[in-house]
Amino acid sequence: MASFPREIPGVARDVNIFKYQAFCEYETMKPEATLLNILEETSPKTGEEFFRALVKNLSQSMDVAAAWVTEYVSDFSLLRTLAFWFDRKWMESMDGIVKGTPCEVVIRKGQVLFIADEVAQEFPDDPDLVKLGMTSYVGIPFKDSEQRVFGHLAVMDRKPMKDRQSALSLMRIFASRAGAELRRIHAEARLRQREEKLALLLDTAPDAIVEVDRSLTIQTINKAARNAFEIVEESNSGLHLSEYLAESSMMRLREQIDRLSQSDAAGPPVWVPDVLTAVSENGNTFPAEVTLSKTATGQDATFILILRNINDRLLAEEKIRTLNKEAERLREEIRSLSKVDNIIGTSVPLMKVLKDVDQVAATDATVLISGETGTGKELFARAIHDNSLRSKGTLIRVNCAAIPEGLMESEFFGHEKGAFTGATRKRAGRFAMADGGTIFLDEVAELSLDLQAKLLRVLQEGEFEPVGGTSTQKVDVRVIAATNRDLKAEVAAGNFREDLYFRLNVFPLTLPALRDREDDVVLLATYFTEKAARRMGRVIDPLSLSDKQRLKGYRWPGNVRELENVVERAVITANDTRLNLDRALPETAEQEKSKTSSVKDIDATSILTAAQLQDVERRNLLNAMNATGWRVSGKSGAANLLGIPPSTLNSRLKALGLKRPGSS
Repeated sequence: MASFPREIPGVARDVNIFKYQAFCEYETMKPEATLLNILEETSPKTGEEFFRALVKNLSQSMDVAAAWVTEYVSDFSLLRTLAFWFDRKWMESMDGIVKGTPCEVVIRKGQVLFIADEVAQEFPDDPDLVKLGMTSYVGIPFKDSEQRVFGHLAVMDRKPMKDRQSALSLMRIFASRAGAELRRIHAEARLRQREEKLALLLDTAPDAIVEVDRSLTIQTINKAARNAFEIVEESNSGLHLSEYLAESSMMRLREQIDRLSQSDAAGPPVWVPDVLTAVSENGNTFPAEVTLSKTATGQDATFILILRNINDRLLAEEKIRTLNKEAERLREEIRSLSKVDNIIGTSVPLMKVLKDVDQVAATDATVLISGETGTGKELFARAIHDNSLRSKGTLIRVNCAAIPEGLMESEFFGHEKGAFTGATRKRAGRFAMADGGTIFLDEVAELSLDLQAKLLRVLQEGEFEPVGGTSTQKVDVRVIAATNRDLKAEVAAGNFREDLYFRLNVFPLTLPALRDREDDVVLLATYFTEKAARRMGRVIDPLSLSDKQRLKGYRWPGNVRELENVVERAVITANDTRLNLDRALPETAEQEKSKTSSVKDIDATSILTAAQLQDVERRNLLNAMNATGWRVSGKSGAANLLGIPPSTLNSRLKALGLKRPGSS
């Protein structure tokens, strides 16, 4: 309150009392008049217009030099002016640092600041106060529901401000109004931001999204729905859902909407159980799955439909069913040649070996598997055992190259306690453990001549003596041997017993090298990629055409084992989800270059003539007929092996003059 005026000397007392009454009336009426004036000027306005009207009228009503309203940007400790009236003119909106100013107390401490006089002395770090000749200052903060300061209202003047209560009362009223307006602006900005995000989300959603009212008039429709229904007009006015659904689909959808309408609350989305038929503006139809949800209650209820075009999915499912049937048919064809399911490949050389495995597995014949390193000799030995009558027995594997020569006999036949130094207990040998089952002798060419003789006895008589023992033990064991050497050459060189060779070579099985199974390289690589990726917890893309060509173009001296190692290395060094064959197969680039250059050097003489092509066909047919015992049709026939109809095979045999040996 302003101070009461002193009595005027020489003036009657009743006059002084009148002046006091008049002063009180003035002091009572002045704030009301000021308040009404500011209210009249600001009440119809919002946003920037409101802030400008507020500070201008506040400055004029309070008779101060400056009035301003700000927004506090806490992340940068800045005050952003929303309206600034100074010396009867507008100042440009600007950002100001609060440090060292009177405003800092209001913003940092969130408290009202009233300085009636000498504000420059209170804040010596603010040079603008002296420069502008300011004397007094009032600032009131805006606070949100969590008591955080987000702006303030302030006035400043060049003369002292004595009437503290009146000034603060007036400013508190309009600080509250200004804070509410600023909160409203912030809320509107957040709402706009959410609406923009929602609009962006709707327009980027891959599914068609449509909002309809109770009458199924379209209220909102996203970009995917416009594209699906081929709607050109951007306006939703006049669009009705019945235009875009077949009549039967519309009836089923109405039933679901009526069911949702019976509920008083908006519930979770429900799936429409039937596939609906959608219709575009151009008359095109597509099958669609629909989920439906209710977004509000009462008369204002709306419904959201999310439609997904499942035409591609249905086609894909049909294709998958067809491919599954085809794959099962092919698996049955392979099973007809062999019961082996864990050997991967469909090439002709492999099919021939699998046919041999299928034939010999059911017998007790001794098998000699030969082939290069890494061709999978142990895998074929296990396939023979698993498909034999001994499959319930044990398959015992012995790597003849990994056991020291001095311990080999004990490994084979066992030993008695004390038979040699270190034999502290009786031990059964591998042949005894394989009794009733199969023993697989890998790298059999590594056996010494002395042990070869003892092995021959087991093969011939089915008996042996343990090391240090005197009793003979009988065993019933099937022997499968394997080697990567030429045993005939070893026999000729005196390194392998001829009689043992003939005992082992009852049923020879020669495994093809991987370079002769070019069609199987991609199948094996795919299998090894999936196996390695699963073990390492990685996701690897399917082999590209370039990957397949590079893998098929390599010679694979290490065969399947090398392929598995290369693929595992390519998975380990994969670039994101792509196999890194550049690291795993550095040689292929040079090979491809060599192949390219060799193609350029081909001359006309290297092209096969018709007679040469016929000769190649004749040899292929003869090989197939001999491999199948000149059987044409059936699962084990040559036509099935070659993948051609029996009638076509008979025609080609007749045309080429090919007949079974011994026939007339």
